[in-house]
Amino acid sequence: MNFFTITRGDLDGFFGLMVDNLIQLLVLSALCMGVCGFPLEFITSVVLPGAAVSLLVGNVFYAWQAWKLGQRTNRSDVTAIPYGINTVSLFAFIFFVMFPTYQATGDYKEAWKAGLLVSFASGLIEVIGSFLAAHIRKYTPRAALLSALAGIALTFISMDFLLKTFERPLIAFIPLGVILLQYFGKVRFPFGIPGGFLSVLVGVLLSYLSGFWGDPVYKEGAIQNGLSNLGFYFPQLSILPLIDTLNYANLQAYFSIILPMGIFNVIGSLQNIESAEASGDSFDTKTSLLVNGVGTLAGTAFGSPFPTTIYIGHPGWKALGAKHSYSMLSGVFMTIVSLFGLMGLIQALIPVEAGMAIVLWIGIIITSQAFQAIPKHHSPAVVVGLLPAFAGWAVLIIQNVFLFLDGKLQGILQELGAGKEIHFSLSEIPSHMPFLPYALGGVLSLSQGFLITSMIWAAMVVFILEREWWKASLWAVIAAVLSMVGWIHAYELKGNAILNRFTEIANWDFPIAYLSLATLFLLVKFLGSKEKADSFDH
Repeated sequence: MNFFTITRGDLDGFFGLMVDNLIQLLVLSALCMGVCGFPLEFITSVVLPGAAVSLLVGNVFYAWQAWKLGQRTNRSDVTAIPYGINTVSLFAFIFFVMFPTYQATGDYKEAWKAGLLVSFASGLIEVIGSFLAAHIRKYTPRAALLSALAGIALTFISMDFLLKTFERPLIAFIPLGVILLQYFGKVRFPFGIPGGFLSVLVGVLLSYLSGFWGDPVYKEGAIQNGLSNLGFYFPQLSILPLIDTLNYANLQAYFSIILPMGIFNVIGSLQNIESAEASGDSFDTKTSLLVNGVGTLAGTAFGSPFPTTIYIGHPGWKALGAKHSYSMLSGVFMTIVSLFGLMGLIQALIPVEAGMAIVLWIGIIITSQAFQAIPKHHSPAVVVGLLPAFAGWAVLIIQNVFLFLDGKLQGILQELGAGKEIHFSLSEIPSHMPFLPYALGGVLSLSQGFLITSMIWAAMVVFILEREWWKASLWAVIAAVLSMVGWIHAYELKGNAILNRFTEIANWDFPIAYLSLATLFLLVKFLGSKEKADSFDH
């Protein structure tokens, strides 16, 4: 297959990945302007062109990597690893680094430079992690790696877009039906039209018609505003602003964000490489992660304060029939969008409602893979690994409810001219108080570092199922250490802010609990039955 060959599956994959990447850039732009005071001109001329550099570097490499694997193995069905802006880091860097800097200085450029610093440090951790990740992958059960991804797919991807689908069923049901018919029902549409393209086309048409039934998706003047931002914005080298803020004091100040987020990025990318292998595409771990880190560093050097990552979703793109070209098309398209200031116009023309059916389907496929690509008797471990992600999703909902109520309360107090400050705050709720109707302290504890917690508990269950008590005990000890330093379960409430607590001794409850669990597993090993483990049906 020629490197520039584009199949129907590539077009479907391109539409899905394009929508996903566009959503990331649209969210990025909105948060930078709304939270950190970035002018639209600065985002259009500096931040987005910098992000385009990282997206082009990564997507073209992963397309080439998949093409080379196909050439080497004489296969035409190799799917490239998806790649884009890291959503988790995007939110963490804005709310825990850039926003506090903007609050303290009142200068959006200082906030931007702080973002460059943490993005650069995160990229370095990704590069270093590329040399260690293969060992992590070797000793971690597949169920542990895939269940963590499935948890994200089920909550932050599938549920998010499913709720949006049921919010606007007149627009979203038919595009979703098109996707389900082609990729579950194997229906071929007239003239060979790709299902992904048809889904987006129908979604756009229905979005235009939405005004007729009183629920318009398109905003008046949006197209004109998009046209006003057109132009050519060449990436600007941002090494000097990075050097200006690259010092020990700043690194120490943001260390609690830099280190865990960098490691989370490495682990998340590692899980996605495992997901690709489970789908039949085996890529070199070190090279894949190394280029991931290089992409982040390249984007940072040209002004993007947001790391890139190997994306969740490989099995979904593979099921679409995407090969390597969908990744190359996405990288080139996002570069054109960013360099020519097209983001506003695209947002006006293709609303999220028109393309979200593909992303919803991707989440369904990822979750299915976690059960299909493991030994059948490991499925309980996958179920256990899904649960921490639900806690993370629940905390996001609870926190936003409190932020909304507190904002409404402040507006009412201001109208009444009240001199006294009154707030709706999460921090005022006792940690052991049943809340709507679940214990808030438990939800918060389980949500903190849920990606790692998911891996740990799924791995423990796998080794319990296999009666390998030493290994189950070792994972419990790892959890004890990570909970002690605050990488999992530790948090601090300040008003409605949920802050991580990365410190020498974050708390004693969880370390002692995990060490007790490790001791229990060892007692079973030394005092339990010496009979051979029961055989399982594989």
